[in-house]
Parts: sequence; structure tokens; C-alpha cells
Amino acid sequence: MRLIEWRDRTAPLSAADAPFLALGNGRSHGDVCVNDGGTLLLTRGMDRLIAFDRGTGIVDCEAGILLGDLLHWCLPQGWMLPVVPGTRFITVGGAVANDVHGRNHRVAGSFGRHVLEMDLLRSTGEHLRIGPEEHADLFAATIGGLGLTGLITRVRLRMIPVSSDLMLTESIRFGHLDAVWDINDRLGAEWPYTIARIDCIARGRRLGRGVLVAGRHAPPQPAGTPVPRWRGRSRSLPFDMPFSLVNRHSVRAFNAVYYRAAPLPGRRLQHVHGHLFPLDRLRDWNRIYGRRGFYPYHCVLPHAHARDGVRTLLKRTAASAQGSFLAAMKTFGDLPAPGILSFPRPGVTLALDFANRGPRTLRLLADLDDIVSAAGGALDPGQDARMSVTMFRRGFPQWERFATLVDPAFSSTFWRRMNP
Repeated sequence: MRLIEWRDRTAPLSAADAPFLALGNGRSHGDVCVNDGGTLLLTRGMDRLIAFDRGTGIVDCEAGILLGDLLHWCLPQGWMLPVVPGTRFITVGGAVANDVHGRNHRVAGSFGRHVLEMDLLRSTGEHLRIGPEEHADLFAATIGGLGLTGLITRVRLRMIPVSSDLMLTESIRFGHLDAVWDINDRLGAEWPYTIARIDCIARGRRLGRGVLVAGRHAPPQPAGTPVPRWRGRSRSLPFDMPFSLVNRHSVRAFNAVYYRAAPLPGRRLQHVHGHLFPLDRLRDWNRIYGRRGFYPYHCVLPHAHARDGVRTLLKRTAASAQGSFLAAMKTFGDLPAPGILSFPRPGVTLALDFANRGPRTLRLLADLDDIVSAAGGALDPGQDARMSVTMFRRGFPQWERFATLVDPAFSSTFWRRMNP
């Protein structure tokens, strides 16, 4: 792959370097940001804040700016990104291209719902301004479009007002899967940010046990209230482990400790970063999986089949003894995603990571595919490295409409794999 640093959002593309693909901070766990034999446009240098309206919370920025940098700037001024994924180390362009979601999907929907307009550089030389009313089809294809419709150079989006950089949080343990559904429904209205961390090794009566973590933005605190501060510190694994530290013994031990160490019921204050981005405390955490890496598995099941489907997925995972440290389960609300290929849709999403153990792991993932497909679900392209063409086309029935809007000079290893 050829690499070109892209710093000027007005510069033209050279046809000699095609096929193109933008690369932000490279946080997608799959091949949607890989372009074997082509050119990667490195957009991190295109990271300027263009304008911000403190009265309305509308921000204009270049696509290469990190979510964390936006938060660092806007939180002290009383504004927050309306949707954030599990890491702040992704670019705004990457958030749009993957139409990312957060713990608050039930009330906020996906990231793309808050995008007002974008500038898109096409291989024809056109620099188009696209939005819901201007080049609407191209706008819908670009949100969740995996970088295939052209180079996103500028994004205009709406923030939400907050009183501080603090969140009020609560953690509730549940002893089995059946209990989490009622807890989740009960907390939904009062706590917009919810995620269930599930022990995917537990079996029998403990199947699906875990901890539900809920949060909401905190109101102003009385003078003298001790509040947590964010120091921005994180540790990093300096090298890939020669072998995976993720095995049935370490996973069982970690899940047991996490479950027992969950805070006692009660509300507490946390900094936004500490609550929403816990994995950011350990940089390069993927290295614990060793040099062979891991396979992410991120699916969504429609509400009608979610309870049975999640139970079946966890049973198969537990029986394989290949589970991840924690499975993450979130509820998607009914707010429609604006992108043609957007992954978020009404239902329940389950995310797992599996150490790469070769054919054994691939057989397990194929079994999970069958469960998801039978439930009418879909896999997340942004977290995929082995989805079949059939699985992709079933999960994204508008793929043919999307294909007509792809820039012919843009491609990716994922897209070529889906269109052999």
C-alpha cells in the first residue's frame, strides 16, 4: 500500500494513485481501513477546528481531528459530542464513515444523525457540499459508507449542552441473563447511557451474568463537593506478546474478579472520559492477544429475537471456551440511522473478541453467523475481518443502491472482498 499524508482539504486527487481510501487513526478492527495494492490517504494532519458557535453548539471541523481533541476543547465550554463510541481515539471522519454508536443510542441514535453537512472530495475533482437536502443520496451513502464515496474533508455537526465534564453513574450486578433485560428496561428512561458487561464463560444457572453500568450527565455540583479529575494518563503495552494472554483460564479469572469487584449499588461521580472510555486507559490493548491477533465479533439482533438469540450466542461461546474478557451488550433504540450502510438499527447489539486460534476460531464464528442470520441480524462491517458475502448482503439489503454511489476510484480490501 502507498501512503500519502493529506493535510490540505482543498488539494486535488491524482488519478495515478488510485484506488484510494482514507485512513484516520486506524481504530477499525478489520479490513475496512485496509487497501491492499492501493493508496491510503492519511488524514490525521487534516485536524483543524474551523468554527464553533457557543450559542448553538454547532461545530465545523476538518475530518482528521480526534474525538478526544474535540472533547478537550468543547467540554470546558459546556458542550459534549452527542454520540461517542468506546474510544476517543478515532477521527470525526472515521466516526461518520462508520456511523458509530454509543451507550446512549436509545435516546441519541447514531453519530450520523447529528451531522448537518459535509464536504466530500471526489476523484472527478469535484469538492461537493453534501447534506440531507443537498446531494441527499450521496450524503446517505457517505454516512456509514466506510470511506468509499470519496474523501471526507470537513464535517459540520451539532453538540449537546452539558453542565460539566462529570457523569453520575451506577453499577448493578445481575446473576444471570434473564435478570438484565428487566434492569435495562427499568433504567432506560432515567439513565440514557447503559451497557451490560457480560461474563461469556459462565454456564448453566450463571449464563450471562455480569454488571450493568449506567450513566447520565451530572448536574452542577454544590460548592465543596469532591469531584474526580481526569489526568489523561494511560499505560501502553510496548510490544506484541509472543503468545496470546487470552485463554479460558485468564478469561475465567478476569470475569470472576470483574463480577465480584463491581461497586456496591449506589450513585457516584465519574469524569466523562473515565466512564465512557475505560479501554483508553490501556493503549495498544490488542497486543495482549499476541502476534496472531484476534477476531472481533459485533452483531445486532432485532428486538423480537434478541433474548433467545443472545442466549444462544452466549451458550455457543461458553461451550467453545474461547470467550473474550467481557462481552458488551447494548440496546439500540428506534431512531433510524441516516446511512444506507449504517450498522445501528432497532435491536440488541453484542460485541465479543476472540483470540485467533486458526480454524477452530473460524468454525466458532461461522456457527455464530448461523445464529445471527437465523434471527434476522447483521454484523458490523467496521469490526469485521471475515464476514461472508452472503452475510453482508443479507444484513445490508440496500448494498446495490449503495454501490451505485461509490466513487469508482475509491476502494478497500473489505469492499473488494464483498464484491469478488
